[in-house]
Amino acid sequence: MNPATKLSLKGNWNVIKGNLKQSYGELTDDDLTYVEGQEEELVGRIQKRIGSTAADVRHLLQKFNRP
Repeated sequence: MNPATKLSLKGNWNVIKGNLKQSYGELTDDDLTYVEGQEEELVGRIQKRIGSTAADVRHLLQKFNRP
């Protein structure tokens, strides 16, 4: 992954996770298990579950990561 597009989720993950679950009820806790350094795996799980592109999932994560 390009460092410029690297997702920075660690500090706000519980908020991001809550927003994703509210918006996409089909996401499970397993889908949203975040391990630092494995952002691409997280994006892939969410992408598969909601039927979206990886770029759209990254955009969602960045959107929900804003204060």
